[in-house]
Amino acid sequence: MPSASTGAPTTVGALSSPSPEPTSSSSRLAPGVPGYRRMSFALFTAGVATFALLYSTQALLPAVSDDFGVTASAASWTVSAATGALALCVLPLSALSERFGRVRLMTVSLVVATVLGLLVPFAPGPEWLVALRAVQGAALAGIPASAMAYLAEEVRPKALVAAIGLFVAGNSIGGMSGRIVTGWVAQLWGWRAALAAVGLMAVVCTVGFRLLLPKARNFTPGSLNPSALARTVRGHLSDPLLMRLYGIGALFMTVFGAVYTVIGYRLVGAPFSLPQGVVGSVFLVYLVGTVSSAAAGRLVGRLGRRGALYLAVGTTTAGLLLSLADSLTAVLLGLVLITAGFFAGHAVASSSVSRTATTGRAQASALYQSAYYLGSSAGGTLGAVAFHSGGWAGTVLLGLLAVLGVVSITLYGSYAARARDRRPMLSAAAVRH
Repeated sequence: MPSASTGAPTTVGALSSPSPEPTSSSSRLAPGVPGYRRMSFALFTAGVATFALLYSTQALLPAVSDDFGVTASAASWTVSAATGALALCVLPLSALSERFGRVRLMTVSLVVATVLGLLVPFAPGPEWLVALRAVQGAALAGIPASAMAYLAEEVRPKALVAAIGLFVAGNSIGGMSGRIVTGWVAQLWGWRAALAAVGLMAVVCTVGFRLLLPKARNFTPGSLNPSALARTVRGHLSDPLLMRLYGIGALFMTVFGAVYTVIGYRLVGAPFSLPQGVVGSVFLVYLVGTVSSAAAGRLVGRLGRRGALYLAVGTTTAGLLLSLADSLTAVLLGLVLITAGFFAGHAVASSSVSRTATTGRAQASALYQSAYYLGSSAGGTLGAVAFHSGGWAGTVLLGLLAVLGVVSITLYGSYAARARDRRPMLSAAAVRH
């Protein structure tokens, strides 16, 4: 994607004065610089815990439906409530990170979400389960925007895409490991034990994150200023490039949320009739997302941002179409392609937000995360409704419509960039004549 000015005011988010850019890149982290590896592993573990907790019920939806006697659409709210609450809370919590610091907010968010993860297995009914999951999603909202802002401040610009890719890779590992663990534990001891196992895994990740993460060296705290926050948010929402990136993130996540919310129902039913443990193991395809997100920086270097997005779109589309076949091999290959395309597209779009926003980076990232997780919430709910109405083909159709939206936004961005580049040439030609 082309770079552009955000059009945001000079105040940074909730601060009364902007956080200054470091005068030298020597204070920033990069491969080979002491602390970079610790930072990478710390945010990797945060990503693992975030996605494992956030989507802990997704692979268990058929079991939850059977135990509580509810439909797929009703059970899907145990996922959508968490992602929707995260989307609503990420912006205000990002403002708190401007005052209290990225590291402190990420730590508190992980601790609270992990404690809730240990309580979720004891939910007495579906309403309690949805409510606890919503609060857990709100707690997790402190991680994504704070992590992106932390990276933008602490990592050298040339290493930013790769660093964000590693954080996103942690998301993919968390999503994969959480679903595999819950699948097999649920098959042996039930879905409540499976959720407890994810909570214990999050405890380990939280401890590792706090021990490994280096102290922030380029963060300047400021006082909370709601009017400054509102001005910064309006500035970001008035920037055409940022709005396109927000739309791309939301649409990619709509596809991903729909597919992975419903895939369990498809695989436990005819013609596959797979047991819960095997269905959970299907999420090993998340490893592909780990590779594709970590490789996003190289893709951008070779193809440019728009080229990398087109490749991600093509890969996702091919996966959706291939998954329509009543062949387990074809479905698994389709999931591989969908996962690779999604994680590559997400890494490119999210890193573009961090590079585009020259002020109020925490709020720019928070708005992206809000759009991203609203897409997840919408995808999970609409995907379940589409599956109930039209089977797997209905879910695929929803995904294809979302992919078409990504293509339309990217094409419009290309057209807008060419039109912007032509204007100075036309002005120069008019002056000469």
